[in-house]
Amino acid sequence: MENILFNNWQALLRILIIGVFAYVIMIAILRISGKRTLSQMKEFDFIVSVALGSALSAVILDKTIALIEGVLAILVLVLLQMLVARLSLKSKKFQQLSSSSPSLLFYNGQFLPESMKKERLLEEEVRSVIRSQGIAHLSEVKAVVMEPNGQFSVVKEGNTSDPQTSIYLVQPTRGDNY
Repeated sequence: MENILFNNWQALLRILIIGVFAYVIMIAILRISGKRTLSQMKEFDFIVSVALGSALSAVILDKTIALIEGVLAILVLVLLQMLVARLSLKSKKFQQLSSSSPSLLFYNGQFLPESMKKERLLEEEVRSVIRSQGIAHLSEVKAVVMEPNGQFSVVKEGNTSDPQTSIYLVQPTRGDNY
């Protein structure tokens, strides 16, 4: 139980120096790699974001990890994320393997139970998403989509004339009741 609040000045100085260097290097790597690395657009992007934070904290706090080892770990994660993104752009099959597609949960006044069951969502949770958008009546909603990043898009009735809206990206399958 000794040294709970303070170990020694050398440990604090190491954390300060390594923390500053690791932070500056990580920012430089992320600036070079582009905005997508931390965008959390898809599952893999989220995983990389969490892993980067974990790697940075390990470098700063773990005395057995040298700065160059931590920088290499961060660089490997960013390069893998860039490789997955590039392969996803070039190959439709790889894109399907590395990320999920949007799920239509509500369409034309009907909840889609199969989609909701697949995503492990209750009707009340979808209603909560709709309410959070300031919508009081289901009749105002054309569709609710769970996006690949886990966020929800609520398409209001009347917003579906633009072919770029998410409703055109996800159409109900024949098995869905709509």
